[in-house]
Amino acid sequence: MWQYEKILQYPVNIKRPNPTYAKIILAQYGGPDGELGASLRYLSQRFSMPYPELKGLLTDIGTEELAHLEMVGAIVYQLTRNLSPEEIKKSGFDSYFINHTTAIYPANTNGTPFTAAYIQSTGDVITDLHEDMAAEQKARTTYDNILRLVDDPDVCDAIKFLRAREIVHYQRFGEGLRLVTDKLNEKNFYAFTPGLDRVIKK
Repeated sequence: MWQYEKILQYPVNIKRPNPTYAKIILAQYGGPDGELGASLRYLSQRFSMPYPELKGLLTDIGTEELAHLEMVGAIVYQLTRNLSPEEIKKSGFDSYFINHTTAIYPANTNGTPFTAAYIQSTGDVITDLHEDMAAEQKARTTYDNILRLVDDPDVCDAIKFLRAREIVHYQRFGEGLRLVTDKLNEKNFYAFTPGLDRVIKK
């Protein structure tokens, strides 16, 4: 069960609307490496995770990714408020606007709707953790690319926070992978050395 505090995880206060930036940042809302995919990936994988520590890790990070989705939505919304038709057409935001006006919709930068094909949940502990580490690095790369194209300090401030959290998540999943590997190696060591227990007891 979640407790919801009615504030963003990190403040988003964008003073200057910019639909060009909004279109770029949509990648992290409904794109293949975005926050929606991350939250669904981890909150789905947690059900088949056999280790309680890692089930907790997936729940915690998956929940935080929902907070990041909220932040990205707030960024996009603030970048598109009070736009004139001329600004919308000039920026290339018209292809999005025609279907959604300035509502937040889970799509990537090109307008392709979010699909569950972006995520994976295999039930194999090692496979899923490698998937999760790769997903965090892909998200970090997307944020790096956003920072290369955006120069508004209000936008960059929030994006840098999100980027930093991707790095932390990558590190936590790496720790989880080491924990699981140790557990599995220990199990396999004894499984393939059946006489070892008798030798140790002597």
